[in-house]
Amino acid sequence: MIKIDRRLIKNFDWITFLCVVVLTAIGIVTIYSATRPIMIDGEAVTHPDYYLKQIVWLLIGLTAMFAIISIDYIWLFRFSYFLYAIGLLLLVIVLFAGKTTMGAQRWISLGPISFQPSEFFRLLFIIGFSSYLSNQVANHGHNQTNGLSGNLSVKSLFIFAILPLVLVINQPDLGTAILLMSLFAALSIAKGLSRKLLTTILLIAVISVPFLGPVLWDGLRDYQKNRIIAFIDPAADPSGIGYHIAQSKITIGSGGALGKGYFNGTQGPLRFLPEKHTDFVFSVFAEEWGFLGSLVLLSIYLILFLRGLDTALKAKDEVGRLIATGITAMFFVYFSVNIGMTLGMMPVVGVPLPFVSYGGTALLSNFIAAGILINIRIRRFELFYP
Repeated sequence: MIKIDRRLIKNFDWITFLCVVVLTAIGIVTIYSATRPIMIDGEAVTHPDYYLKQIVWLLIGLTAMFAIISIDYIWLFRFSYFLYAIGLLLLVIVLFAGKTTMGAQRWISLGPISFQPSEFFRLLFIIGFSSYLSNQVANHGHNQTNGLSGNLSVKSLFIFAILPLVLVINQPDLGTAILLMSLFAALSIAKGLSRKLLTTILLIAVISVPFLGPVLWDGLRDYQKNRIIAFIDPAADPSGIGYHIAQSKITIGSGGALGKGYFNGTQGPLRFLPEKHTDFVFSVFAEEWGFLGSLVLLSIYLILFLRGLDTALKAKDEVGRLIATGITAMFFVYFSVNIGMTLGMMPVVGVPLPFVSYGGTALLSNFIAAGILINIRIRRFELFYP
């Protein structure tokens, strides 16, 4: 008979759990509304049953979450470099044998199952880099006044910053690239990056812009260049490259203060709004539930972020603190970029809204991440590793 530690049940983080479940439920009902059958010119227009697939992934995600919670997170620390190496290997495989969809080579197909390795790699990156940073304390002690001064070697910068960034950009996946850069910065600062090293990195980045800018621009696909141009000047071609942003603003604005009501939104079902169940699912939600409904949704995210930060502060060890910080930063960056996209405050880079946007791989990885957060919190009172 399996013996369950009562302390784990007593200390279970119901706040984080309820936040992610409620957000996913909101996503499912919004996806259903956005892709529901509708009559256009006397003909029924239907979409695939995305909401049913999302329900299946929710059940898989919950199973994975509780599996992660049942294992002490210190085992992630012990196998972190191995897991990170697997993540890098999958990114390399994508470059040579990945499935190309909509001009991007990001998927690996195994029979009827397809998954996006970069969605899992972002979590493996957090675990691997957090483990590396926490090992610096073990190897160099706690008496350094300059934080990570001297510890971020050229080798570590290549392995944890440059290499994964190059692999992801070559897919290309600008959304994940932005996330990885943000996570690298957030974890480095959380660990105590020295001012001297931080200033050096920033200076190198600024000086490199005039030289690397044209190279990076030439390396972008045409649709990515158009997204950046549309962000800078959406009025330049509102029916072309600026269409996504223009329609998203129209959809959100049409919701007003109280919204049109559930099933009364038109921009998504009538196909005025592209990617209505993925990148622009928030626009559909805002049209139906309005400004007040959007405030409720944003408040749930705020609770999730604050809970994640509190979990980081109360973690029993350094690696737990860093992993919790990284996961919270990951949720926050994806949330900020996605909402910024829908409001025209950021270029469209294909970043989903955590737990709400349609996408099985993303939802599964997010539930695993939430499971690790809960894992760290419920074990904060333990004094020794198992």
